[in-house]
Amino acid sequence: MLEHIHYLSGFLAIPLRFQVHFNDSLMPINLHDRVNFSSRHNGPSPQEVQEMTKAIGVSSVDHLIDEAIPKVIRKASKMALPEARNEFEYLKELRGIAAKNKVFKSFIGQGYYNCVVPTVIQRNILENPGWYTAYTPYQAEIAQGRLEALVNFQTMIIELTGMEIANASLLDEATAAAEAMTMLYGLRKGPKKTANRFLVDKEVFPQTIAVLETRARPFGINLEVVDLDTADLSSGDLFGNDIYGVFFQYPNNSGAIKNWGPFVQKAKENNLFVACASDPLALTLLTPPGDWGLDVVVGTTQRFGVPMGYGGPHAAYFATKEAFKRAIPGRIIGASKDAKGQTAYRMALQTREQHIKRERATSNICTAQVLLAVMASMYGVYHGEKGLKSIAKRIHGLTNETAVALDSIGFTNQNDLFFDTIRVALDPEQLLRIKTLSEETGINLRHFTDGVGISFDESHSVKDANELLKIFARLGDAFEPKIKEQSNVDYPKALKRTKPFMTHPVFSKFHTEHELLRYMKRLENKDLSLAHSMISLGSCTMKLNATTEMIPVTWPEFGNMHPFAPKEQAEGYGILINQLHDWLVEITGFHSISFQPNSGAQGEYAGLMTINAYLEGIGQPNRNIALIPSSAHGTNPASAVMAGMKVEIVKCDDKGNIDLDDLRAKAEAHVDDLAALMITYPSTHGVFEEAIIDICELIHQNGGQVYMDGANMNAQVGLTSPGIIGADVCHLNLHKTFCIPHGGGGPGMGPIGVAKHLTPYLPGHITEHNPNPAIAAAAYSSASILPISHAYIAMMGSDGLAEATKMAILNANYIATRLKDSYPILYANDKGRNAHELIVDCREFKKVGIEVEDIAKRLIDYGFHAPTVSFPVPGTMMIEPTESEVKEELDRFCEAMISIREEIQEVVLGNSDPANNALKNAPHTQLTMMSAEWDYPYSREKAAFPAAYVKENKFWPSVSRVDSAYGDRNLMCSCIPIEDYAQEEA
Repeated sequence: MLEHIHYLSGFLAIPLRFQVHFNDSLMPINLHDRVNFSSRHNGPSPQEVQEMTKAIGVSSVDHLIDEAIPKVIRKASKMALPEARNEFEYLKELRGIAAKNKVFKSFIGQGYYNCVVPTVIQRNILENPGWYTAYTPYQAEIAQGRLEALVNFQTMIIELTGMEIANASLLDEATAAAEAMTMLYGLRKGPKKTANRFLVDKEVFPQTIAVLETRARPFGINLEVVDLDTADLSSGDLFGNDIYGVFFQYPNNSGAIKNWGPFVQKAKENNLFVACASDPLALTLLTPPGDWGLDVVVGTTQRFGVPMGYGGPHAAYFATKEAFKRAIPGRIIGASKDAKGQTAYRMALQTREQHIKRERATSNICTAQVLLAVMASMYGVYHGEKGLKSIAKRIHGLTNETAVALDSIGFTNQNDLFFDTIRVALDPEQLLRIKTLSEETGINLRHFTDGVGISFDESHSVKDANELLKIFARLGDAFEPKIKEQSNVDYPKALKRTKPFMTHPVFSKFHTEHELLRYMKRLENKDLSLAHSMISLGSCTMKLNATTEMIPVTWPEFGNMHPFAPKEQAEGYGILINQLHDWLVEITGFHSISFQPNSGAQGEYAGLMTINAYLEGIGQPNRNIALIPSSAHGTNPASAVMAGMKVEIVKCDDKGNIDLDDLRAKAEAHVDDLAALMITYPSTHGVFEEAIIDICELIHQNGGQVYMDGANMNAQVGLTSPGIIGADVCHLNLHKTFCIPHGGGGPGMGPIGVAKHLTPYLPGHITEHNPNPAIAAAAYSSASILPISHAYIAMMGSDGLAEATKMAILNANYIATRLKDSYPILYANDKGRNAHELIVDCREFKKVGIEVEDIAKRLIDYGFHAPTVSFPVPGTMMIEPTESEVKEELDRFCEAMISIREEIQEVVLGNSDPANNALKNAPHTQLTMMSAEWDYPYSREKAAFPAAYVKENKFWPSVSRVDSAYGDRNLMCSCIPIEDYAQEEA
């Protein structure tokens, strides 16, 4: 018998001949079979699917899909995608692709620099689902950790720039500069009210100039690139009433530093707005721009511990005067009070309130770069003022000593004053030779037409500098100099920073890894994420961000690639992007994809600008009317205005569908000037509109293009497509449908797919030798997160993706079935079916004093993040469970909602005080529960443990309900972590 007994790692295994007793027969095993990824991603098991379809009242999932999706738009065959890879196979294959990237030592600079990512931050922020799976902090009570980290970010930026207020990050430096230009354009007044000229110094980064040019045109801004360095300050031409603002770079594109103080003073005397882009690391040593009286300072915090990633994602910053706070694009985090009078953080100005301003908005920013801003802020916390200065001085010292050594062999630095960059003039023959020599050595320099730029960063060493000197020595047939290993360099008084910065204790407490780790963990524990429970936000599609998808993001082959490195060095990126391009083409039914937009709202803008370019190309530039349904996302009309279009709102009927009569009337009335219809499909109300093909044909018949908002693509993939439906362009929220994490409010990625006739008009970029307008700073914007979507599609395959869509629709309709007796389901199709999301109507509860916000806050006590509140209909909740949630989690959520409905009924029946009940006082904190004075007319158990499952795994909110009105008048201009607030006030 012993020969039948096998041992595994020292433990007794089951004898093979006895296995038959556990199974009636040993089934043959296909040795090719492995666990497929889709079974890990798609939540409901076959048994659960059977139970759910029975509850819904359909015979099968396919029966449900037939009732939910119009047959006329169903795909006739499955998608032609490669066979699904399992997780092990995929990572092995991607390793091979990544290895084709040649990561040279970069001295390119131009706004992108290698940095040292502290591993404690990489592991515990970037690689931590507690941080990267959280949603935008609209529910402040369960987002205090991220909010504090963002306050740290704002504080760091305010003090480095010398400005009065900063937002919680933007997408990249170039688009932040464009936001500054358009914000200041909207603030014109007095004699400058009609001014439309904006002057940009020629030594601004070229990628920034390109984006400024793109943004200026639809607004009618006359952007002029000029030499501000040699400008005549007494010239009327420079300060005439037709000029409203100027923009410069500090340090500039060549690396030179100038004292802009006198120029700014003269500009302000002539009522000009002044903005600049500035490197925050340089500002640890240099005079802050705010000291000169600037109106806006923008830049990127990429070199604060965030990898280059072939272009992103990185957190841009935007700092300005407090007088302009109502005009700032993006979000500002401020201090407020909770219901107990304790200090709490909240979003004081939420995304320019696009959903309120709509066609009156001057910005469409809807996504920040929260995860990257958190990383940058923690980098600042870890190093503090002293550490950042030390890093900056070392970089400057390496640069200076290299310049001195180069001068000794006949290569002179053209920059009199500089921080990290020198520029060396070379003749054409030398230029060709140095490119060969440097690349043979594994070094990239920046190549100008008349020389090279050399930018040092935190990753460079004395050894790297000496390697560089060897190359120049060979170029000039000179001796090999070596740099001095000590440097005592300084700046003139007018340029030398004298003000301290980052003086708050948060920037001096956590300089050891142990303390920083504990600080980050304390903040993480205050925030609810997908690591805790389902986040059922309608339209936001909070999908599983699988670990295998996330792993490649931090591989150095992807993270350390400069976006302007030679194409032949980025072969791996090329393969990955081309494959993802082809897969998305197959999924969408389009001809081409552009990966340049770095958010969904940027995708909207890029799509509309592509339509504009096409219309101009065919000789119809007069077409400028955008028809937009009243139910559309607020960014839709905002994007249309930014693209230079005029918005006409189209009515929706009582079922949430587009009013066809109103659409037809407006399309025909604008037959000569109709540019586009912007439509979300399935509709924003969570229904597949039956007439969608007729809608698209109507627009085409009247000379317009159809722009599809891709927010709801999670209900289309594998079952239908924008191409089948008849759309001409559609943006894809990769941070929704294709599994890139929300990251607490960013990163995002919004590539656009277009039909063949629009392909020639897709965004261009200076590195692509494409003259079309640029949308973002880098050609592929946030390229380092593209492996996430690549992994998702590769591991799911055609069948897995289609199944995911079916499960998303199944889960939504199951929730609708379970909740319909407790809450009215606001919209459904003629068969009573929803798409992948549903809206529950809470408006009837207002008559007993219960608001939808009360339900949202009470859900926190049950351990859930609220669904989308009051969009697209005020007083409602839009619920989207996604395909990855299992039935048990769906049931928990439904039981919470049903239990809350019963609590509302207690108020209706008079058994509960309308003003003092569990909903009105929610959420309940540990501090509230431990209070000796319990003055609520219900038990502590009901307050904090309203369901049995909550007792097993309670998530405690760190603050009570936050006052949503207080923050606007108490915006934070300095960092005040909660535990220090009382002391600061005193």
